[in-house]
Amino acid sequence: MTDPTAIQPSELDQLPDRDPEETAEWQASLDAVTKAAGPHRAAYLMRRTLERAEGNGLALPKLLETDYVNTIPTSAEPTVDGDEAMERRITAWNRWNAAAMVSRGAKHGVGGHIATFASAAWLYETGFNHFFKGKEADGSGDQLYIQGHASPGIYARAFLDGRLTETQLDNFRQEAGGNGLPSYPHPRRLPWLWEFPTVSMGLGPLSAIYQARFNRYLTSRGIKDVSQSHVWAFLGDGEMDEPESTAALALAAREGLDNLTFVINCNLQRLDGPVRANFKIVQELEAQFRGAGWNVVKSLWGNAWDELFRLDTTGALVRRLREVPDAQVQTYQTRDAAYIRQDFFGADPALVEMAKLLSDDKITECFHLSRGGHESRKVYAAYRAALAHKGGPTVILAQTVKGFTLGTGFASKNANHQMKKLSTDEFKQMRDLLELPISDSQFVDGVVPYGHPGADAPEVRYLQERRAALGGPAPARRTHPLAPLPAPADKAFASFDKGSGTQNVATTMAFVRLVKDLVRDKQSGKRWVPIVPDEARTFGMESLFPSLGIYSPKGQTYEPVDRDQLMYYKEAKDGQILNEGITEAGSMADFIAASTAYATHGEAMIPFYIFYSMFGWQRTADQMWQLGDQLGRGFLVGATAGRTTLTGEGLQHADGHSPVIAATNPAALSYDPAFAYEVAAIVKDGLRRMYGESAPGEDPNVFYYLTVYNEPIPQPAKPAGPGVDEGIVKGLYRFNTAESAGLSPAANAARVQLLASGTAIHWTLEAQRLLAEEWGVAADVWSATSWTELRRDALEADAALLRGEERVPFVRQALHGAEGPVLAVSDYMRQVPDQIAQWVEQDWSSLGADGFGLSDTRAAARRHFGVDAQSIVVAALAQLARRGEVKASAVKEARERYGL
Repeated sequence: MTDPTAIQPSELDQLPDRDPEETAEWQASLDAVTKAAGPHRAAYLMRRTLERAEGNGLALPKLLETDYVNTIPTSAEPTVDGDEAMERRITAWNRWNAAAMVSRGAKHGVGGHIATFASAAWLYETGFNHFFKGKEADGSGDQLYIQGHASPGIYARAFLDGRLTETQLDNFRQEAGGNGLPSYPHPRRLPWLWEFPTVSMGLGPLSAIYQARFNRYLTSRGIKDVSQSHVWAFLGDGEMDEPESTAALALAAREGLDNLTFVINCNLQRLDGPVRANFKIVQELEAQFRGAGWNVVKSLWGNAWDELFRLDTTGALVRRLREVPDAQVQTYQTRDAAYIRQDFFGADPALVEMAKLLSDDKITECFHLSRGGHESRKVYAAYRAALAHKGGPTVILAQTVKGFTLGTGFASKNANHQMKKLSTDEFKQMRDLLELPISDSQFVDGVVPYGHPGADAPEVRYLQERRAALGGPAPARRTHPLAPLPAPADKAFASFDKGSGTQNVATTMAFVRLVKDLVRDKQSGKRWVPIVPDEARTFGMESLFPSLGIYSPKGQTYEPVDRDQLMYYKEAKDGQILNEGITEAGSMADFIAASTAYATHGEAMIPFYIFYSMFGWQRTADQMWQLGDQLGRGFLVGATAGRTTLTGEGLQHADGHSPVIAATNPAALSYDPAFAYEVAAIVKDGLRRMYGESAPGEDPNVFYYLTVYNEPIPQPAKPAGPGVDEGIVKGLYRFNTAESAGLSPAANAARVQLLASGTAIHWTLEAQRLLAEEWGVAADVWSATSWTELRRDALEADAALLRGEERVPFVRQALHGAEGPVLAVSDYMRQVPDQIAQWVEQDWSSLGADGFGLSDTRAAARRHFGVDAQSIVVAALAQLARRGEVKASAVKEARERYGL
């Protein structure tokens, strides 16, 4: 049997011990303390020793957890710079109006969330009064990521401040003709107040990290000095279950983002119950953040606990707090003193004796009310510590009670997230607890009144003075009046119009070449932000490495292995490329920060994020919605696109549906260009619309999604004639006719219209030749650069018709008079081209790549899905046969000839 007291083998056995006798003496001392004073005393001494070692700069592994107590003891708390009594009154008004707004909204069936802000009120109020810099402060002010479910409290404070009216509060969760308030932080719905949409849980913390990182990027590149801006992210402990919440913790620590603070409201409850019923979420988060390299500040207990800790001469109280699971702490919140005496204090003889010295009122005060997140001094101390810490980010773990001050029917109840209103009696109890001057007579017909001390009241003056000192109102979104970016020289785009001759060029390469030319522009070139998730060489972007550099806050502290090559891997403190590693989510967070810099920092930046198309929308579509809601601008580029163009990669890499997902996002302009000149024309138009002179009625707050391909093919010249540029942007133009292609069909030949997008146009052009040479059929080929934009235009025409306005959809205008049926082809599922079917007057049919991908050659995959040139020919003949324009036997003959 193994001796449990024996020292087990460890990594230390591999290290030289220059004095084994001294080592044995230290070990013997520890054994003696453990035997004489007990294991708790021995553990305390060891931790004190480690603390001293760290203070002396010794390189030792850090403890991942500390005791379940405040990081900052009461004796070390700084004096609050302000009027605490005044701030309590302000917080009381905000609590009341937040609850009143939600309860009144419940009468309209719109509801809302009360309990989250009730727990977090002091976390916000302390920040607004002392820490959060407004837009008129140095740099760009601070960036605040507000927890979505706490929005009623933010509206309540804006009402007290005079920025919102009672009418607007009563329109919470309603549009009200533009006079309402969105349920959560939505910049697209309330663009003067909200900067960051956060209610899609997990995206707020991820975005906050990359926003703090992008702030450093702007400063390092000399775009704007925003070194005084601080990013504050307010999160829920339940939200930390989302993988995105903790996905980038190591990045924040690795890059030393001391301009970032997470404030996690640890009310120990998720939406339906405890976060960690049988465990302790605070301790878990502390270990997780410390392990990632963050500074951790715990603010768990209020001042009422000071007496209990003074009485704890044996450490029994601290041990008991560490072992009680969160669900039991929640239960204590709802039980009387007798229960707490028996269950909590009765677990240890030393605690039984301690409890004899405590009154019932003292016990209930501690276990029901006194939490670190509910006391301004505790929160103030934690925020001061966060800002004082240098060299890395800080997380504040603030313990609160969900539903605090809302009464016994709300506080710590598992269902309180779904509880939308208080009764009149509960409001009156809340009024008395908060000591608000609201009379019973103000409750009319059971409707709770809003409360306001008056525009000239001391509370309002104090609030406004504090905000003025900190740089103006917060939160606030400002769209600075920016001059349009000068359009790049036209030659950068026009160079693609002549085609590539006999040279094979993939549209991916064409896009990279275009960007390479655009970043050289003297006026706007520095504003491009290339973003790539560790696939730059796959997309042919390595040529940008030495010229633009890869952003790194440390620069390049090593000699790259390929330094002797022309396109070596170059990192630089002022590098322009964000090469993010294998993280699509992180890359999207980068893109969101860059794409909204025009509002956040008053600097227009032009991000393009290039990625495997299969791993963009499918993996991070929620962030695309966040991007649209935040009014972001820029270019998303889905490379190696299509279901058949990526040879041999198989099921997971074969994208047959990203345009379908993109079509669901109203802010995304989705394009599937076939040729290099189309790519150039779309980018040129995007720069004009988003960064230059947008046309009347055009919304510049959009982003473009372009699919590009890795299949090298000779790029044709841009067709001459009117309407090509307009068609490229609007989604459809005729690339050629059978006659212009030199196929010379007979005068009475049957005719078919072939619409194709992306790489499918090349098979369609081959089908055009086969139809003419082998079957005597004339085919015109159309390039459908955007099925989605065609559909949206048609939907707008339908809506106009309902208003009594006559408007013909562009797709119908373009195809007007085109002879024969229409056959649409794409490298995506048929649902993509079928978007426009109902607005096409001609007979309609489509081909697409529906189903899973294949690990095979391009030719084999296209034959499998029935989208190759021969399959297009058979489908076209079948359409014509149904119309009686070719013999039915031709279809059978074609199938047999092509082996279909």
